[in-house]
Amino acid sequence: MQLLDHTRDSLVAYLVAQCAAIVPDGREDAFRKAVDEHVHEALERMHVCINACAPWRPDQFNVLQSSQHCIFLYYLSNTIWRRSGDTAAATRLFLMNKALNGIDLFYEIQMPPVFYIGHSVGIVLAKATYGNYLVLYQNSTVGRHKDQIPVIGDRVVLYPNTAVIGRSVIGDDAVLSQGVSAVNKVVPPGVIAFRGAGADLAFQPRPDDLLKEYFRL
Repeated sequence: MQLLDHTRDSLVAYLVAQCAAIVPDGREDAFRKAVDEHVHEALERMHVCINACAPWRPDQFNVLQSSQHCIFLYYLSNTIWRRSGDTAAATRLFLMNKALNGIDLFYEIQMPPVFYIGHSVGIVLAKATYGNYLVLYQNSTVGRHKDQIPVIGDRVVLYPNTAVIGRSVIGDDAVLSQGVSAVNKVVPPGVIAFRGAGADLAFQPRPDDLLKEYFRL
């Protein structure tokens, strides 16, 4: 994969400089070591995601493309934590992502191999089951309630200001339209969910070609 305007080493230096600016605790050497050891795997994960996302040029990673950078910081933090158990470097990357991109996505959360972020600001993702080919927009929230954890299927789209909370189950190929909150709700596969009467949701069939806007399937 081509790194636009960067080499592998300059990308590591760039991340270390961002860390020093956002988390200025003097531990840049330890952070650099962790990033250097795991950046290759994180880039491989990013390559898979980029090549699956239709709006992005295949085989090119642009660190100045904010959604790509946001997803990469998650992949790197998650990779470091899974491979080494290093919570210090992973936490710094989590804080960098929060400061730079306005997203709350902790390194322990298991995101799918492919997901697309339209705009990252205000996204909050708790521990849940996330299906592959997920689309997220600004101010979308996934939240657990005590031991009740949402389940989100494959090829789900969460438009701006949506929420999936508690024991909600979002079926494969479902869409939450703007402003919809699913709190302990079941959204059937293949529908668009709208606000209904009271706390109810209303459903319509989802267009068959919707995902072509987002993914190369």
